[in-house]
Amino acid sequence: MNDSPPLMNPNEELPPPIQDPVIAAAAPAATSAPPPPAGYEQLLAQFASDYLQDKRSARRWRFFYRAIWLALLALAAWTFMSQRHYMPAPTTPHTALVELRGEIAGDTEASAELLVSALKSAFEDEAAQAVVLRINSPGGSPVQAGIVYDEIKRLKAKHDKKVYAVVEEICASGAYYIAAAADEIYVDKASIVGSIGVLMDGFGFTGLMDKLGVERRLLTAGDNKGMLDPFTPQNARQRAYAQAMIDQIHQQFIAVVREGRGKRLKETPETFSGLFWNGEQAIKLGLADHLGNLDFVAREVIKAEDVIDYTPHDNVAERLAKRFGAAMGEGAVKSLRSMAPVR
Repeated sequence: MNDSPPLMNPNEELPPPIQDPVIAAAAPAATSAPPPPAGYEQLLAQFASDYLQDKRSARRWRFFYRAIWLALLALAAWTFMSQRHYMPAPTTPHTALVELRGEIAGDTEASAELLVSALKSAFEDEAAQAVVLRINSPGGSPVQAGIVYDEIKRLKAKHDKKVYAVVEEICASGAYYIAAAADEIYVDKASIVGSIGVLMDGFGFTGLMDKLGVERRLLTAGDNKGMLDPFTPQNARQRAYAQAMIDQIHQQFIAVVREGRGKRLKETPETFSGLFWNGEQAIKLGLADHLGNLDFVAREVIKAEDVIDYTPHDNVAERLAKRFGAAMGEGAVKSLRSMAPVR
């Protein structure tokens, strides 16, 4: 008797599998997944591209800012190690030079602080035979000019050294105030000299405001606190007060010029009127002494041809830092504008 299972005919169909009715009821009917929307692949690719681009941009900005900070640190170190003021003066006899250029004001290179510092260094150097103040300035603050004038007078008396003013293009108003402290004033025949006067300027907008229908609303504690307000009609009493004040400053200016020039000054009705003259006329009026430039004064008058500049100057690192900072600021503004959303 053979107990082996019967062989199956390969051509015979298999019976369908037996399915549990409970499992069949619980299993959901097989459904096909819905197709992706049109353009889905393109949208996904664009998203990936934008994401990678943003990551690269962020890395570039991080690298950029790190480079900026490194550059600023390098410039700061260079500035710290550089000598900002004048070069050390030699021990041999020389002419000390101090430059007065541009507007005389508290925040410029022609400020009293910087000029006084340079003058002190020049006077205190025993090898300096005399001090030359080379001037190319239209004037500026009477306060700053007065400080420099007083300091020159003090240093001259203390160190027994002469000061020569050498005018290049212009020596007017507050610049001439300072020049009056010099022992002698040298000019070029075409230099502009004078303008011995004081001004206080401004604008008035009351007529324009009336035309535009704009009302000025100004509250003050004190009757004169809004004095000379450009949006308020002028008050005769306040105007007279301001005029008296600048007249007093003008008289101070006149007294300084008379003291400095002494008998050399040939006063005329126009001398203190605020007019200015060329170098030749200034010599005739006693506002200047001779024609000559820096080299002439050092060589022929002081007899010390070597000229040492005691003027504080921005060094190369400081100039680069200022320009770099300005360029960085402009670049940052442009970047912010380009990043601003368009509405």
